[in-house]
Amino acid sequence: MSKVNAKRHAMEKKSSDQESKKLNQIIFHKHLKRVYPIGLQKSSSSSSISSFSSSLSQNSNDPCFTDSLTIADEEVSLALHSISPRQRREHTLINISQQQQNQHAAELGELKRCSWITKNCDKAYIEFHDECWGVPAYDDKKLFELLALSGLLIDYNWTEILKRKEVLRQVFAGFDPYTVSKMEEKEVIDIASATELVLAECRVKCIVDNAKCMMKIRREFGSFSSYIWSYVNHKPVINKYRYSRDVPLRTPKADAISKDLLKRGFRYLGPVIVYSFMQVAGLTIDHLVGCYRHKECVNLAERPWKHI
Repeated sequence: MSKVNAKRHAMEKKSSDQESKKLNQIIFHKHLKRVYPIGLQKSSSSSSISSFSSSLSQNSNDPCFTDSLTIADEEVSLALHSISPRQRREHTLINISQQQQNQHAAELGELKRCSWITKNCDKAYIEFHDECWGVPAYDDKKLFELLALSGLLIDYNWTEILKRKEVLRQVFAGFDPYTVSKMEEKEVIDIASATELVLAECRVKCIVDNAKCMMKIRREFGSFSSYIWSYVNHKPVINKYRYSRDVPLRTPKADAISKDLLKRGFRYLGPVIVYSFMQVAGLTIDHLVGCYRHKECVNLAERPWKHI
């Protein structure tokens, strides 16, 4: 073969290789768009990667698609790294960092809390404010516990109730509404006679009766959580009060819930008690805006609703 012919053959081969590569890339993008539209806005859904992987498996028998994958490995890698898991990891790291800062500030006594939390407050009440109050609760057992504890505000304040909390959990079977609803008269009398609780028999019977009412709601709505959260459209009400005097004792929403609960047979659940329950169960976020927990509870409130 002459030098001229050899040069021409090399140029034709190079051109053919370029056209083949270009064709493969076109075929690859055609399949890729069907699997995961990378050109669209990035999704925050965790299902994006699983959908992508599943579709790749379904198309793996296509020869053109398999060849194209070999050519565009780098593009796939870049696409996978650009979607949500990295964002979630960064968000998690930010949350961990914030929690560490708050913990350090707590150790130094520098955390700014709601104005009603003072240095003279009982430790149990401070922990209650920091860990429970305003945190959205979706589990029926937790909601029943908070409803029962809120009902005791008729006789006690939160500090006195919290000091009895562990004993209350023991005598009321971890506040399992089904178990409590089955309690008989003898068990009610035994609980009322417990010296650690100093709880009137009528209050014990009230908790048992309310458990029975909750079971009826569960049969009707699937869960008490579904029922109670429907009053706020399954998303906590986020308030931005600056001063404790601005925080209400009751609201029209609490009035409506109380009225329906009483109609369904619940006892000792007036609007003020119901609003206290809404606050502690996170149906409403009433931490003052200057409190470090306000932002944290708002972040929890903005998660998708996950009732149990």
